[in-house]
Amino acid sequence: MPEYTRPQTLEEAAENFTQLKPLMDATMAYYESSRCLYCYDAPCIQACPTGIDIPLFIRQINTGNVDGAAKTIYDSNYFGNACGKVCPTSELCEGACVYNHQDVKPIEIGRLQSFATRKAMAEDKPLFKLAPSNGKKVIVIGAGPAGISCACELRSLGYEVDIYEAHQHPSGLALYGCAPYKVTNEELFEEMDYLERHFGYKVHYNHRVETKEHFQYLEENYDAIFLGIGLGNTNTLGINGEGFENCIGATEYIEKVKLDPLNTHVGEKVVVIGGGNTAMDAASESARLGAKEVTLAYRRSKAEMGAYPFEYDLAKGAGVKGVFNVSPVALLGEDKVSGIQLIRTEIVDGRVKNIDGSDFIIECDQVILATGNEKMKQFLSQIDGLDLDAKGRIITNEGFQTTNPKYFASGDAVNGGAEVVNACGEAKVAAQAIHKFLSA
Repeated sequence: MPEYTRPQTLEEAAENFTQLKPLMDATMAYYESSRCLYCYDAPCIQACPTGIDIPLFIRQINTGNVDGAAKTIYDSNYFGNACGKVCPTSELCEGACVYNHQDVKPIEIGRLQSFATRKAMAEDKPLFKLAPSNGKKVIVIGAGPAGISCACELRSLGYEVDIYEAHQHPSGLALYGCAPYKVTNEELFEEMDYLERHFGYKVHYNHRVETKEHFQYLEENYDAIFLGIGLGNTNTLGINGEGFENCIGATEYIEKVKLDPLNTHVGEKVVVIGGGNTAMDAASESARLGAKEVTLAYRRSKAEMGAYPFEYDLAKGAGVKGVFNVSPVALLGEDKVSGIQLIRTEIVDGRVKNIDGSDFIIECDQVILATGNEKMKQFLSQIDGLDLDAKGRIITNEGFQTTNPKYFASGDAVNGGAEVVNACGEAKVAAQAIHKFLSA
């Protein structure tokens, strides 16, 4: 029997996608914050890609200065609430908590972070001071974590900032790529509205930059350009059957679930190809949407998966089965998937090798490909003098300035795909580099 039934209403969907980190109330936050040891060397700070002063904001919560806690968080990370929900805290700050060495539950840093920032948003607290206008303009392409963070930092330094966003909503993969049991759309929109209101940048939605002429216009009308474009669509495997209507990329599938769960197609028997965190989300979401059977198929061993262990545990808890050391050969069917042909693999000299004659078939009516995402090579090729590495990532210096000095970039387009918090941290560094470049 499946763990979940197909939701028929948004209320049922919300129940299936119960939040992993529900919001604390004031009493819970007080007692949890009282557990902190306020370590002098604070390993939790070292583990945070944005360097939030975690002991400070926890102490501020405990002493009743919740607004001060929110400011401490936002001073380091403009996606303070979202990162409190979507960050893999068990691998980062909470994973570094000294309580782990004593077999004691670590401080729930993520939930405390969301508690403080949500309170500030709900009360519309003016936590930020903007420098006087310096008369210079920067254009940000992409309203995801990198783009929004860069815009906030630049506005704090006195720059006028416009953001061009191709979609109709902000926050990039924080919205389109994060499973609904990690953060809700409402929470993301609330934080984005709060930031836009207090920092005063302008977001132009459904506004694509597509041609060389577009870039030339931006170069002529702005003093610097920041690329927060993320990654493209899911990579294809080049096997027969990928064009069937019930074969979909994991990123595209997760976006559908996030924006319209009741009208997202989910098969009765689903196979997810991949071993990363995106694969785990796609598999878990399929189960929560009522699939009777979900199988995760990965070409290496379970120990070699790129996914965090807690992500795989989450998928297993939703009823997902794992099949390892298998590689897809072809999708079977006519127009629609009726099965997938797999072949067993072994690792030889660190490389995946198929085992001849070991093919087998799993019957299914949907296949989800979590096989990584394309780099935006064609889009970026229209920028003169901007170099990419062999993997299609934008080449930058330590300040995230590209080989075309007027362009800066960070986030997934540079690092190849990391966490929301990494994009936020990198974008602040990039904004400071832009400031230095334009102040020279």
